[in-house]
Amino acid sequence: MFGYYVELAVRSLRRNPVLTGLMVLAIAVGIGTSMTTLTVMHLLSGDPLPGRSEHLHYVQVTPYPQDATPTHPSEVMDDRSAMDLWKAKRADQQALLVGSTIKVHVPASTSPPLLLSMLSTHADFFTMFAAPFEYGGAWTAEDDEKHARVAVISSDLNHRLFRGENSIGKIIRLRDSDVRIVGVLKPWRPSPLFYDVYGGRMAHGDTADFYGKIEDVMTPFQSGLEINDGNFVQFTCWQLPPSPGHLQNAPCLWVRLWVRLQDDAKVAAYRRFVADYAAQQKAQGRFRHDLTAVPSLMEWMTSNRVVPGDVRLQVWLAFAFLAICLCNTVGLLLAKFLRRGADFSVRRALGATRGAVVMQCLVETGVIGIAGGLLGWLFTLAGLWLVRQQPVPYADMVRLDASMFMTTFVLAVTTSLLAGALPAIRAGRVAPALHLKTL
Repeated sequence: MFGYYVELAVRSLRRNPVLTGLMVLAIAVGIGTSMTTLTVMHLLSGDPLPGRSEHLHYVQVTPYPQDATPTHPSEVMDDRSAMDLWKAKRADQQALLVGSTIKVHVPASTSPPLLLSMLSTHADFFTMFAAPFEYGGAWTAEDDEKHARVAVISSDLNHRLFRGENSIGKIIRLRDSDVRIVGVLKPWRPSPLFYDVYGGRMAHGDTADFYGKIEDVMTPFQSGLEINDGNFVQFTCWQLPPSPGHLQNAPCLWVRLWVRLQDDAKVAAYRRFVADYAAQQKAQGRFRHDLTAVPSLMEWMTSNRVVPGDVRLQVWLAFAFLAICLCNTVGLLLAKFLRRGADFSVRRALGATRGAVVMQCLVETGVIGIAGGLLGWLFTLAGLWLVRQQPVPYADMVRLDASMFMTTFVLAVTTSLLAGALPAIRAGRVAPALHLKTL
């Protein structure tokens, strides 16, 4: 019976191609607009590390001795607090992070130095955040302890300096220090740059840096501090540091700490540990406040408003436009089905039930939805191409993945069936006697 209804639907749609085209176009335009914005939203708000993010946590304390009452813990911490928490070794894995810019060049090269970004961190960083390697691997915990002069470089930098060849063991100069390459990352573009998210709340949703590229050079934490001493930028200071950029043991916030905690019991224990540490520092007079937090990765991204506000607004506006398109489709379907009242009356006279008539109409609207979904998919591809031309930091990453491809057709068929429900019910309630008298 379903195949018969599909055949009837195709015949009906062919009889009036203009009306059919208008309905398909209305659905397609609404689907294309909404799916374009929904795809961008999906990219920006999705879990960057499925299966891992619930175990990764960002550590917050409030080390600055200010009189004002803060409403939330500090987004970054001072060097002393960060080292205290890191040296306690209470997490399954942990990594301190600080960023800076540094001059990079190959000692034997005549090319001018490159001014690039550098991340100073710990060996656990790479396994915690599932960083993929093309050549070599991460340095070891022993390298961290020995302040070894080693580095992991990005795929982009490897292509710029060594034309993409295996550069393990080669030497690059960071500022005035020679370091040995131990690892080269594969092309890696986390979306967002989750390990570097902070300050979104204070920046009032300015999320431009959340979708940048990874650092070109990564070094052991203490090695990076020694190599680039004097060139680190503080987030804020409550006193002037001894000298700009020299921030170790300075009254400044500039260090971040990420930890991996494998289960809920460890999360609870680590939160107690951080709270006890803050209370102890407050009792000693070093902290004025004992506010702490250990949010998970997704909680941390949410609190920093990783998804730009204008994207959320665009999604709402796009779905409002889709609703308008569906209202127009409802009107066209209502006119179409009521005009076929005589056909439905004959079917009813031959024994068809109201439910059969309703089902016939819904199958027809489903066919319209599939056609609208196909055209809407093309409109979505065009819309995403237009997004990629915009001057926004995440533009080059906007693509339609398999899940959003399927969502396009599911949304098209679902919305078309919703639009056709009222006209189908009205068609099923047409009194056969009124039309049979005129035949």
